[in-house]
Amino acid sequence: MKAFFGLITGLTFLVSSYSCAQKIKVACIGNSVTAGYLLAKPQQESYPAQLQQLLGNRYLVGNFGHNGATLLKKGHNPYFKTKEFNEALNFCADMAIIHLGLNDTDPRNWPNYKGDFQADYQWLIDSLKKVNPKLKIYICKLSPIFSGHPRFKSGTRDWYWQIQDKIELVAKVNGFELIDLNTTLNNRPELFADNLHPDVKGAGIIAKTVYGHVTGNFGGFKLNTLFTEHMVLQRDQPIPIYGTANAGDLIEVQFNHITQRVITDRRGKWKVFFKPMKFGGPYALKVKADQHTVLIKDVMIGDVWLCSGQSNMAFPLKSSVTAQATLSHLNKNLSIRLLKYNLLAETDNINWEEKTLNQVNELNYFYGTWAKPDENTVSNFSAVAYYFGEKVVSSTQIPIGLIQMAVGGSTLESWMDRKTLEHDDLLVDLLANWRKSDFMQDWARGRADVNLKNAVNPKQRHPYEPAYNYEAGISNLIGFPIKGVIWYQGESNAHNVELYYHEFPLLVKSWREKWNYNFPFYYVQLSSIDRPSWPYFRDAQRKLQAVVPNSGMAVSSDLGDSLNVHPTHKKEIGERLALLALKNTYHKNISASGPVTIKAVRKHNTIVVNFSHARKLMSSDDSDLKGFEVVDDKGKHFPVKATIFNNEVHLIVPAQLKIKQVLYAWQAFTKANLINEAKLPASTFSISIN
Repeated sequence: MKAFFGLITGLTFLVSSYSCAQKIKVACIGNSVTAGYLLAKPQQESYPAQLQQLLGNRYLVGNFGHNGATLLKKGHNPYFKTKEFNEALNFCADMAIIHLGLNDTDPRNWPNYKGDFQADYQWLIDSLKKVNPKLKIYICKLSPIFSGHPRFKSGTRDWYWQIQDKIELVAKVNGFELIDLNTTLNNRPELFADNLHPDVKGAGIIAKTVYGHVTGNFGGFKLNTLFTEHMVLQRDQPIPIYGTANAGDLIEVQFNHITQRVITDRRGKWKVFFKPMKFGGPYALKVKADQHTVLIKDVMIGDVWLCSGQSNMAFPLKSSVTAQATLSHLNKNLSIRLLKYNLLAETDNINWEEKTLNQVNELNYFYGTWAKPDENTVSNFSAVAYYFGEKVVSSTQIPIGLIQMAVGGSTLESWMDRKTLEHDDLLVDLLANWRKSDFMQDWARGRADVNLKNAVNPKQRHPYEPAYNYEAGISNLIGFPIKGVIWYQGESNAHNVELYYHEFPLLVKSWREKWNYNFPFYYVQLSSIDRPSWPYFRDAQRKLQAVVPNSGMAVSSDLGDSLNVHPTHKKEIGERLALLALKNTYHKNISASGPVTIKAVRKHNTIVVNFSHARKLMSSDDSDLKGFEVVDDKGKHFPVKATIFNNEVHLIVPAQLKIKQVLYAWQAFTKANLINEAKLPASTFSISIN
């Protein structure tokens, strides 16, 4: 027995020695991000060190990062002149992970030598290949440089993306696998204390990303969480079904008697497309991968509407004035499906605990699944969104999917993507300085300060932070086709009308670019309340209809509350949004707008105001018209008597006054009452005298 165990021990030693001799060598070539700059223990915490831990004993990972190194040979600190470069050559690697280019954004480098970048990169590749012609090379797209970096706006912002394009070209020309370190980290600024170098967790994300490419192990089969029972898929557009798996896995998808097969790509992603289908259902969706089979029932084909904004969009139906009538006569067979994204934590006046703060940083803020309408799901769903969907379904008979993603108190900037904000010279500084910037409403900053009182990271994330709700929520919906958007937001931006007028078109444009579809965007004008800036804000929202194509605005000022920012008459607002969609998207021959002012002309002592969208002007309560005032050449405001004559509004003004402007519903809380034959109200407006 001793001899037998001795033989086994000897064989084990030989196998172990042979395995050691056959270790796969991985050379990590790069700059300070690779070297582990700013990490307390780079030998244990740098991404190559963490990659070694992930890969295990079959691999030997070498860290050949050099602080401040440039890829450019004529750069201020060229990598090819460093000792790490020679050490990498002598390492005789089987694989090389190259992450260079960040320091080439320095103004000493890119403006002068950018034409050499591709050739210099090729020289580095050829030099490594000379040592081992079979060397497998991975090219990395650059990890992020965030906007707080001191030279960001002076050139780095633009040069960074020029270098990214060059890196992609190098990978394509050589047929190398591209590892995207930007996408994996550009939504995690809190991991970059100096806006350039990742902390231990950030280095771990790099290591995990590289590990997936080296091994093909991306955690196995996963269907995207959007695909669940009771979901609605967008009609009349190609239907994507997608998820992740390990590289090279075979995925089979069966839907509506059609089978599609696809092989997972080297990034661990897979996607199949089914041809556009007419509305109908229910259908079943089956997805198979190795030992995994997912069967999803009750899948409808119809129209999907994204319902987003802040608290008035999130306002639950159970709190509306029509809740009892709606819930007591709820039609559970109505072809509506609801996907409510619940929030990890409300932005109430409370201090968040450490666990919540960590989850917010991890972008785990939204969660939800599709559901059929019943008393519970409808009760807790957005009232505006539900009433919108109910009216559209009843008018078209098309199944409607409503996705609620709204955050109370959230700023417009929080719903915009980072790159859009970065490349706007007016908004870029908000990203790094939002908690101290006057561009952000003081109430929003104050509430964030309360929620984040226990935070230890100065870059702690928050749902009011620019880009946060896009990165934690909207980005996960990109690629899932939608019919359009309904939007109710602005209360947290009403302090700066001019800024909002600049931002809102950027938001709409960026979302449409992400979806690659010019979808309709219908929004709610703020209601009336005793807040002085709101008339100016409502007027700006009115004007935005002419700036943003394929948009429309639902008026809500007649439903406001002088003290409550959350008026409870939500059914009317949802149905007004639905009218816009039915007329402009579904092409129904209906009225969808209240009276719209065209011109104001003075004739002696009378100012005549003309309107479109008004076959018959009237007051909402059959009383005298309210809400009109005029402004003279000295800027003084005068309330005036208004009457309807020949379907025009006539204003009687004193002869001595030089009137320059007519205002309507310009009181913060207004009782203005002009409507048309469809009982739809006129918007707050300002118009100059012709």
